[in-house]
Amino acid sequence: MVVDAEIALLRQFGHEVEVYAQHNDALKEMSRSAAAVSAIWSQRSAAEIDSLCDRFAPDVIHVHNTFPLISPSLYWAAAKRRVPVVQTLHNFRLLCPQAIFLRDGKICEDCIGKLPWRSVARKCYRDSAAQSAVITAMLATHRMIGTYRERVTRYIALNRFARDKYIEGGLPAERFRIKPNFVQAAVSPVWGGRSGGLYVGRLSPEKGIGVLTAAMPLTREAQIEVVGGGPMEAAVKDAFGERYLGVRPLTEIMERMGKARFMVLPSICYENSPRTIVEAFACGLPVIASRLGALADMVHDGVTGLLFNPADPADLAAKIDWANEHPEQMARMGHAARAEYDAQYTPDRNYEMLMDIYEDAISTGHRERRAA
Repeated sequence: MVVDAEIALLRQFGHEVEVYAQHNDALKEMSRSAAAVSAIWSQRSAAEIDSLCDRFAPDVIHVHNTFPLISPSLYWAAAKRRVPVVQTLHNFRLLCPQAIFLRDGKICEDCIGKLPWRSVARKCYRDSAAQSAVITAMLATHRMIGTYRERVTRYIALNRFARDKYIEGGLPAERFRIKPNFVQAAVSPVWGGRSGGLYVGRLSPEKGIGVLTAAMPLTREAQIEVVGGGPMEAAVKDAFGERYLGVRPLTEIMERMGKARFMVLPSICYENSPRTIVEAFACGLPVIASRLGALADMVHDGVTGLLFNPADPADLAAKIDWANEHPEQMARMGHAARAEYDAQYTPDRNYEMLMDIYEDAISTGHRERRAA
């Protein structure tokens, strides 16, 4: 969704955009060894990027995800053509094979700044030692040959927390810029008649849906609707009954955000920059979120929402009760949330930030070519 939104934004402002993508369904036709080699260095991707540079002659290549099929060979193909590369870091894969710093339901930073060999022994990626070994080999190879330090002109971190984690993990600080995700606000917020809460997201352990489920019996009066799908769907359906709505289209989700008093985001992992927060702010909806990682940067406690202790159902229940019992204060937070959206997360503001980053990357590329 982020990639599609950025492509549409660029084209809206008159830029030519060529899209290069590979679909993971191709893995079904590959042997395990071929898939492993491709994740580390894809000859196909390098050749196709080289050909695209011949035909399209890009001013900049903006990369969102190379794992597993495209591989970091893309960066070297760009360097061969002397095209600057901008890389958006949507997760923490370059530091943690699992990408979210979570192990056994708790934050784990054991691999920051180190070769993540522990992930193989612990089967961190998809509970597989073999697949974890492939990611570790990819990271080791490209750290050793300087791919991540030297072949990416500018990194885009989605917030300060993510930027600081990547710098702690060894990426060069001078190559980072911060640009959050954005959404198009469909309607102007309606401030009156709001009630109840809303959860929107994947129904999986790292998203903290289990924390929300455990908090429900501890609240005095909580009418919370749950939107989403995932492996914990059956448990959520049992806990929320008719208030479990399943997967719904974005238009309907935004409508529900415009009617709710608050949204709950109880993640127990390091979220990077959830679009749901930006969508909520666009609808004038304050957020009750875990005081964890980037969530504590995005949600200002008592201003645009409330923060609670991570993985603490009792504290979450207390914050939900407070929100239900203080509608005027929550309405003020909703106004502040919309003001935050207008200042930080609109398409126009995002376009300005993206152009600044592209121009910086292009001018840096020119200086490096002259120096060479």
